[in-house]
Amino acid sequence: METYIVEAADAGRRLDRYIADRRPELSRIFILKALRQKKIRRNGKRAEGSDRLEAGDRIECRVGDVPARPLRTDGFSVVYEDDHILIADKKPGVLCEDKTGRDKETLEGEVNAYLAAKGERARLCHRIDYNTAGLVVLAKDEAALLAMTEAIRLRQVEKCYLCAAVGRVAPVSGTLTDQLFKDAKRQRVYVTDGPVKGSKTAVTRYRVLAVRGGLSLVECELVTGRTHQIRAQMAHAGWPLLGDEKYGAKSANKPYGERRQLLAAYRIRFAFPPETPVIGYLAGRTFAAPRVAFREKYFGRKAEGPRKEGRW
Repeated sequence: METYIVEAADAGRRLDRYIADRRPELSRIFILKALRQKKIRRNGKRAEGSDRLEAGDRIECRVGDVPARPLRTDGFSVVYEDDHILIADKKPGVLCEDKTGRDKETLEGEVNAYLAAKGERARLCHRIDYNTAGLVVLAKDEAALLAMTEAIRLRQVEKCYLCAAVGRVAPVSGTLTDQLFKDAKRQRVYVTDGPVKGSKTAVTRYRVLAVRGGLSLVECELVTGRTHQIRAQMAHAGWPLLGDEKYGAKSANKPYGERRQLLAAYRIRFAFPPETPVIGYLAGRTFAAPRVAFREKYFGRKAEGPRKEGRW
């Protein structure tokens, strides 16, 4: 029998997803069957897969070894790894995590399949959209997870994106400041002319790196981190992202055959102080995706690459 004590970082998670992360060889159907058969218990009592966990819960898993199911590990590449964190370069079309409880391949699952041979596990510190490519930071222990998520909350982790925008972006650099309202039911955000109930300020700095064939290669730095921020703000400014079917124009996307927004989280800089607990050794370091496919496809290899250090 295996016993797990739920840590604070896992509070609020579904029980079935918690077990799936710790026993990645078990399918969702197998886990649900084990719950019905009382082979998985919470605090000594029968539990449901949809139960939300609390810190300190004792999870007992009386499931022996089962044949491993094949797990993907081709949805990402490792940009950096040490004893505390891993920075993955996620491919577009890969979920960071699956909050629905359905049996889907995710970046977190793939990274943990990769780490399993070393007896390690990792948790997401932040997320990017399903169709967005690029850098995602994961933590290998709770102390690193808490420290990194706090640094992100304090805006001490600078995130820079590349996108291919339809049209000639002008002026060639500037700051977009808007009010964004999130409609959770429609899973999209709306840019409003002024503050409305529930809206939040969104700020994005941008600069144009190249223009070719009616497209602009634009570097965007997030000052705030709102849902779909770059996609919504760029479209509102008149420069929708190529391939974006939610905020962009299908008529513009059709000639290129793109059906995913051409957006990549391509550079990340740790701007927290060196005395930051656990992760302070990373202070001031910058990491970049080795390549961005759409930049090479539409703008050529000579299009300006990421700067290694510093701010704008």
